[in-house]
Amino acid sequence: MQHEAVTPAPHSSLLPMLLIGVLFFIFGFVTWLNGALIPFLKIACQLNEFQAMLVAFVFYITYFVMALPVSGLLARYGYKQGMVLGLAVMVAGALLFIPAALTGAFGLFLLALFVLGTGLTLLQTATNPYIICVGPRESAAMRISCMGIVNKGAGFIVPLLFSAWVLTGMDAYSDSALAALQPEQKQLLLAQLSERLVQPYLLMALVLSALTLFVWWAPLPKLDFEQQPDQSARWSELRHYPQVWLGALTLFCYVGVEVIAGDSIGLFGQQLGVAQFGILTSYTMAFMVLGYLLGITLIPRWITQPQALLASAVLGLLFSAGVLYSSPERTLLADLFTGWLGIAAIPDPVFYLALLGLANALVWPAVWPLALQGLGALTATASALLIMGIAGGAVLPLFYGYLAGQSSNQAAYWLLLPCYAMIFYYALLGHKRR
Repeated sequence: MQHEAVTPAPHSSLLPMLLIGVLFFIFGFVTWLNGALIPFLKIACQLNEFQAMLVAFVFYITYFVMALPVSGLLARYGYKQGMVLGLAVMVAGALLFIPAALTGAFGLFLLALFVLGTGLTLLQTATNPYIICVGPRESAAMRISCMGIVNKGAGFIVPLLFSAWVLTGMDAYSDSALAALQPEQKQLLLAQLSERLVQPYLLMALVLSALTLFVWWAPLPKLDFEQQPDQSARWSELRHYPQVWLGALTLFCYVGVEVIAGDSIGLFGQQLGVAQFGILTSYTMAFMVLGYLLGITLIPRWITQPQALLASAVLGLLFSAGVLYSSPERTLLADLFTGWLGIAAIPDPVFYLALLGLANALVWPAVWPLALQGLGALTATASALLIMGIAGGAVLPLFYGYLAGQSSNQAAYWLLLPCYAMIFYYALLGHKRR
């Protein structure tokens, strides 16, 4: 069944771009806080590698679990109301961190992360098609790249803030230091560490509350696809659009490798003895910002969206091989690229892992417009299916944590290779399937 392509609405896109830019900053701030939160909770709650990666699993599995209910809410109430509700749910999730921090209960931390992820699912499902359809389709990847800079810019900032605010004096919590304490002293020290999260998440709840009110009053226009009558399009109709479900599988692989690169780098650096392991996510985010800047410059003037996706897949395969086969004893890449800045050198495998940020940057903005092309009234339904692909951020990092426990952190990164192979296929052939 064919549907008419979405025609951008005849209104200024400046206000929606600015507002959604703020929302994308929130996405990045909340999402990439996990990269510093995982090694922190590993110490505070005394977790192993697999248990620590449950943080990423619970956070991202919400995108799969909640995508179907969210698509129904958006179809009924509209995209603006979905943004407001998503922010309100995130406020609840941030507030749940306070009793979790006071009790040190890992299960309560996971519940708070699930609620935060539910709110983000609403926001992501509403804002991604909005930013695509608010302007010309051929420049959609460029607009999403702009949002990506904001998103990953937040991801660059948040580990630095978290490390300065929460991860100070961590030498007192090393394995050797904790082992020398009596059980009662150890529990008291770990409880004090956990309580460090109260103030940051209380501030987050206040900021999200203010943003909820702002979005509620903002005069966001409806887009053409919101005004079409067929908002209850059946999921079965998507079988006629292989580019959509192949796109969802591609996003599953992409989000998995993106989360592994951003959230496991702290654990990897911690294992290799990197002193400032809490800020390593900032390296990955810095390279992602560089990738988005290249996307804004090159797309669509110099390269097409499929070409950008193909280049991303090739770079991902090359950098993954670097993670697997470079020596942890060498710091050649850091000496070459960041040594002149006076930044402490990090081992080559960790630097290659950070470079995956450059490879990953243009995958999301390239896949979305390719997958949603020509869907018309099916846009909301297809967007929900694509959002379900974010579950890769839950499943693949958890699988990585299991593999790391069975062998080593470095050897477990072989998991990246088949994921980038799938992205390569979608860039070359998969997006053309009809």
